[in-house]
Amino acid sequence: MKLTGRKIYKGEATGEALVTKDSISFYGGVDPETGVVVEKGHELEGISINEKILVFPSGKGSTVGSYVIYQMAMTGKGPKALVLNDCEAIVAVGTIISEIPCVDQIDVSKIETGMKLYVDGTNGVVEII
Repeated sequence: MKLTGRKIYKGEATGEALVTKDSISFYGGVDPETGVVVEKGHELEGISINEKILVFPSGKGSTVGSYVIYQMAMTGKGPKALVLNDCEAIVAVGTIISEIPCVDQIDVSKIETGMKLYVDGTNGVVEII
């Protein structure tokens, strides 16, 4: 199944989906040294986003979150790609400076954790393999 959305940042990635219905605050919500979600009560609390295709509704929180995404990418602890319903500026800037493929305006309810995804950020396409 192919889902078409909006390109936020170019590039391609294939990997396992990690899905949450909760918005993510990268600053304070994700440990940049490990890639583990640390926000108390978050659906993904205690789970690593490293090397996953992270699927979530939207970002939230401080603008410093952009730099947390960047730090994870530079240390190899970040996600392979991001797929969202609504990519706000914090996540968009983070993916752009980190060169992580990102597509939004995707109905993320069609994707489940564990599914294999191909993300084509250049064309704004997410394919469930």
